[in-house]
Amino acid sequence: MEAIPVRLVPRGFGETTRRDMWWTTPLAIFLGLSTFVVYSTWAAFQNAHYTFGPYLSPFYAPELFGDSPHAWFGPKPGWIPAWVPFSPALLILPFPGLFRFTCYYYRGAYYKAFWGDPPACAVGEPRKGYRGEQSFPLIFQNIHRYFMYIAVGFLFLLAYDVWLALWFTDPATGVTSFGIGLGTVILAVNVVLLSSYTLGCHVMRHIVGGAFDEVSKHPACDRAYACSSALNYRHQLFAWLSLCSVGFSDVYIRLCSMGIWTDLRIL
Repeated sequence: MEAIPVRLVPRGFGETTRRDMWWTTPLAIFLGLSTFVVYSTWAAFQNAHYTFGPYLSPFYAPELFGDSPHAWFGPKPGWIPAWVPFSPALLILPFPGLFRFTCYYYRGAYYKAFWGDPPACAVGEPRKGYRGEQSFPLIFQNIHRYFMYIAVGFLFLLAYDVWLALWFTDPATGVTSFGIGLGTVILAVNVVLLSSYTLGCHVMRHIVGGAFDEVSKHPACDRAYACSSALNYRHQLFAWLSLCSVGFSDVYIRLCSMGIWTDLRIL
């Protein structure tokens, strides 16, 4: 059969023959991620209103140094210069932040929404060359697999914070008793969504079973691979839900601490 040559027609930035509203998805991603980055940065530098009773904002968890009862090692250490902006969140946020920033889903999302690479399928992009992720700076996206281990560790730490959020101290008597507040539920849901997002990561699938040529010959790994794959099927959904739950958890605790909202005691 004779080969039929296909002539590629270069498109300028934003040029397309598509008639649908293709720009709505990248615009929504741009607004959503921008809102979260701006708010989380502001909240991290506040260094205030991040605790309320037994609740600790996930932006600040674990609190290594700080003035709240949740701090592991007491107040700000003397070896941190006074001129350096200090906040417990700045010590830990880079780790889960880099896990998300290098996530396979998120990088595809913000490549389109922020860099227009490309803005959408069959839409012209603002560059002619393609270097992939094999050169600087995008080669650093490969650190995702290492930050995944750290992200799993954070799941255990946040789950422990949910346990602490079950114990309320009466300010009048100083007696601590078991209880469930709306904040407890919010923090618990946050851990569930973060776990669904993290454990469905492509790297996790590879670790638990993807490295085998025939994973079915390893029953335990096969079951773990199936579970991770089931979560990975909704990886995009869990990525956004967990992002919203982390942000809302901080908002809830912040507003309760400021006296704007009242924490509802369920039990």
